[in-house]
Amino acid sequence: MLGYLKRLVTTGAAYQFGDILAKGLALLTLPLYTRYLDTKAYGVAETLLTAVILVSILLRAGVGEAFIRFYFDDEDTARRERIARTATATVAWTTTLGSLLAVAFAGPLSKLVVGFRDPLLLDCAVLGLWAFTNLEMAYGQLRVDERKRAYVYASGANVAMTVAFTVVLVVFAGQGARGLLLGNFGASAVVVLGLWWVLRRRVSLRVRLADLRAMLRFGAPTVPADASVYALQVADRFYLYRVFSQDAAGEYAIAIKLATVVFVAVRGFQYAWPPLAYSIADDEEAARLYSTVTTYYALATGAVVCAVALLGRWIVRLLAAHEYFGAYRALPWLALGWALYGLYLVFVAIAGRARITSRNYPAGAAGLAVNVALLVLLVPGSGAGLGIAGAGIALCAAYLAMLAVMYALTRTLFRVGFEWRRLAQLTAILAGMGVSGELLLPTHGLAGLALRIAWLALVPAVLALTRFFHAHEIAQARALLADARRRAGAFRARHGEIEAYAEDPLKDL
Repeated sequence: MLGYLKRLVTTGAAYQFGDILAKGLALLTLPLYTRYLDTKAYGVAETLLTAVILVSILLRAGVGEAFIRFYFDDEDTARRERIARTATATVAWTTTLGSLLAVAFAGPLSKLVVGFRDPLLLDCAVLGLWAFTNLEMAYGQLRVDERKRAYVYASGANVAMTVAFTVVLVVFAGQGARGLLLGNFGASAVVVLGLWWVLRRRVSLRVRLADLRAMLRFGAPTVPADASVYALQVADRFYLYRVFSQDAAGEYAIAIKLATVVFVAVRGFQYAWPPLAYSIADDEEAARLYSTVTTYYALATGAVVCAVALLGRWIVRLLAAHEYFGAYRALPWLALGWALYGLYLVFVAIAGRARITSRNYPAGAAGLAVNVALLVLLVPGSGAGLGIAGAGIALCAAYLAMLAVMYALTRTLFRVGFEWRRLAQLTAILAGMGVSGELLLPTHGLAGLALRIAWLALVPAVLALTRFFHAHEIAQARALLADARRRAGAFRARHGEIEAYAEDPLKDL
């Protein structure tokens, strides 16, 4: 079991590299962008970014998800490459044709999506649609073979070019929302072409219909579910932008950016989890792993959400312009929402293992319905009047509804003995520490920051005192720590020998 967890962590860390680098640089450049883009312009850019990802789900038609599942059904290299070529060709054709159609109607589409006519702005988003969708397919091919180094190089190059292009277009060329979109997606298009060359044995424009039909039978039922799930992730942004306030949409977009620390962890889990979950042949062993991973995932992301809830005000003050300070109200809720989404991925793997992906849609639809209803109830001033905080609460409630439906629909497909007692204990402790700290501790100044950090540092002690950790987990943690110390000692000793030799190469002669 420990070997599987190490594999999940190492592959997840490699897949997180690009996101960590991207989000880290995004946070560092956020003070710059927020001074060259007002809240309305930032809201427009984020609205189109989310629209690109939503349409991308439809154009993939579930082929990417089916490719990852089918890849582990066959050990024959030639057949694996044939499946990869069909998947790549299908996505290339759907995105190219869809993009050409969108460019032809760029004017009306821009009016529909952002509320004003700007065909060039829509064209920038269409480039993103093509680049993002094909890049996801190429990254999927790297992930199934766990080609971590190639993934790191590709994602790192994407991040570096994105930052360079965006700074030039937004800061120096003054292109505003257009520059933000073109900088992001222009870099992705270059990386797609580079990866197609690296993966040229698996890239083709010819579609083998027999393979495509099989993949569509598996993947097509996932499209309504994935679209519903993503729609509930972005419905709040569209609602804020088109109905409530464009300025509020800008603040909300910054809160989403600042929830990055949880987003990065979830994205690494999202990429590393399916290949591991599907690669385990024995059902009993897989069920034990699913349970253990769920508990550890909840512990890791829950602790980060607690930290964001306690320190959110200082994070916003540090990384965004003053006019965006209101973003702190939605920040903890968005961090919690991302953490809950990661738990949903566990159930997606259960349905995929049982090859009954149609069960995903009712859960996604239920979540979307809850989200829309609560947005109308909680956000506007005429109701509860919670503004962007209400949008964040609606998102979390939607994910909880989705998890409940997904569990009810999948528990008979593949039985997993989740550690319900420990999950409840963890939830009570982290929620209690976060809420009590927010209510009792100061909300500004260095003293308030220090007190909240100290309060956060008590979380591990409270978990230990309430016996959350099992004895074998403590023993394994101590063993891993001892091994890390031995490795560090060996490295220091070796480094000392090298330095000594450099100072006197002839001393041992």
